[in-house]
Amino acid sequence: MSTELDWNKYKDNTPEPKTPSWRDAFLKPRRLRGFERVEQTLRTLSPGERLLLYILTATFGLSALVMVSGVNALATVTVPTPGGTLVEGEIGSARFINPLLTLSSPDEDLTALIYSGLMRALPDGSLVPDLAESYSISEDGRVYTFKLRPEVSFHDGVPVTSADVAFTVQQAVGPSINSSRRADWTGVGVTTPDVHTVVFTLQHAYAPFLQNATLGILPRHLWESVRSEEFPFSPLNTDPVGSGPYRIADVKMDSTGAAERYDLVPFKKYALGAPNIKHISFVFFPNTQKLIEALEAKEIDAVASLSPEDLNTLKRSDTSIVQVALPRVFGVFFNQSHNNVLAEKAPRAALEAAVDKRGIINAALAGRGTLLTGPIPPGLLGETAPATPKPLADITSTASTKQETLIQNTKAILQKDGWTFDQGSASWKKDKKTLAFTLATVDQAELISTAKALVADWKATGISVTLQIYPISELNTAIIRPRNYDAILFGEVVGPELDLYAFWHSSQRNDPGLNLALYANPRTDSLLSEARATTNEGVRANLYSRFATIIESDHPAIFLYAPDFLYIVPEHLRGIELGALKNGADRFGNVHQWYMDTERVWKIFAPEDQLRATL
Repeated sequence: MSTELDWNKYKDNTPEPKTPSWRDAFLKPRRLRGFERVEQTLRTLSPGERLLLYILTATFGLSALVMVSGVNALATVTVPTPGGTLVEGEIGSARFINPLLTLSSPDEDLTALIYSGLMRALPDGSLVPDLAESYSISEDGRVYTFKLRPEVSFHDGVPVTSADVAFTVQQAVGPSINSSRRADWTGVGVTTPDVHTVVFTLQHAYAPFLQNATLGILPRHLWESVRSEEFPFSPLNTDPVGSGPYRIADVKMDSTGAAERYDLVPFKKYALGAPNIKHISFVFFPNTQKLIEALEAKEIDAVASLSPEDLNTLKRSDTSIVQVALPRVFGVFFNQSHNNVLAEKAPRAALEAAVDKRGIINAALAGRGTLLTGPIPPGLLGETAPATPKPLADITSTASTKQETLIQNTKAILQKDGWTFDQGSASWKKDKKTLAFTLATVDQAELISTAKALVADWKATGISVTLQIYPISELNTAIIRPRNYDAILFGEVVGPELDLYAFWHSSQRNDPGLNLALYANPRTDSLLSEARATTNEGVRANLYSRFATIIESDHPAIFLYAPDFLYIVPEHLRGIELGALKNGADRFGNVHQWYMDTERVWKIFAPEDQLRATL
């Protein structure tokens, strides 16, 4: 018998192997041997050992999470991101949004955002190229050459050229326009060697000239057809086109044609980079009361025009205040040639010794001012850092000096110089002279309050003072211009360029000069002339320090205070800094760096300037 299998006999009856379907493959129960082992191990542990294992496992997981978060924090950085809306309130309306014609605060604020110049002033007092790519100054300090950035343009897309710069300067000095910037450019020659180069030639070296180069540039292609006599009436003054960080998106007018609201949006091609805040609006109000009501009702969230008294009445808790001393000097200036008693140094020193400056700041400015001892405002020689936002509640004032100490110091100075107090007439006398004079000032609330405090301090020491208060127009024409005063309480707008020549050089003693103390000193004249001619900042600072020392020793004036600029902003506004401001509009110096929204990004993707700011 054959023992071999006949395969052919069985092959047709052998079942074919079944191919599993996708449903069987995914639904078939699977045994995970690793988990089975863990489960078996857990069964062998006691309840206490099992609890300990759970705690250790949770701790390990939490530690890993913290480590990952730490690595993420080290590898990423918070940077500004576009977004947010800022609504500012203004008193009055904008009529001349034009760098050559601005008259009011609304005019200046909108002009600062819509226009840009060859240079831009930053909060730290430095000047950086804006429309200009670079600049150079000749060795004699008389020739300034600016190279424009090739890619800059106006809001309507037309490129900015040297012809636009020359046109703007020519209009500034035009007599028919009567621009407030005329004095800055009179006598300055301007040439345009090519489309991207503009050259200014000065008659004499003038170190602060770079400040003049912050003048906003007008688009020639829009303005050249406007005749000089029609400049103030052109629609371009209320619907302007500039090259600044923001452009106009919408304007709402009332029934009379006056603007009620301006809405601005970022200019994406702005020379220093597109701003972060996506909308800035200006809403106009007829008076302070309406403005405060809108602020309290949260219709607006930023204001830069309130007095210290108004500011102290605010009840909103979601705002901050940016406060910085303005580069202004308020003081009492003695006309030594008008009253022979004031021609002596000792009485002038005694008058200053009697004054409670801190008490005056508290009374007249609600504590919001910086005490001065000399002619240079704070922050202009680098001794004061730019101000940043702080809660309203953090603003406090210092208690005044005790009056008795002031009285004793004043008496000591006068007695040492031979003055005696006559009980009969209740006055100080010396050589048949009586220490008495008249103080003039303007009918402005803060100055009236200051003047009354001064008179009270002086009368407490037996010094007789008569206070005379004038309307500003009468004070200018009848008192200041003819120098018809014994002493005058007034303010000097020094500005960030720190040019004190007009206020203290002997050549400026008579009108239209601004030397209200009629001060004359060959040493200070030389220092002032040298300071305005040198472009070396270190040398200029040294010259002005020496000048200030001489002035403080001679007592030609009593320097009282520099008032603070007060800017209410929403708490979530960041990036804002204020330095030396010539006016309120200068607060927008670094507006392109302000922000409200942020995001975290890997450091390798963060812009270099933002990365440096976080280090």
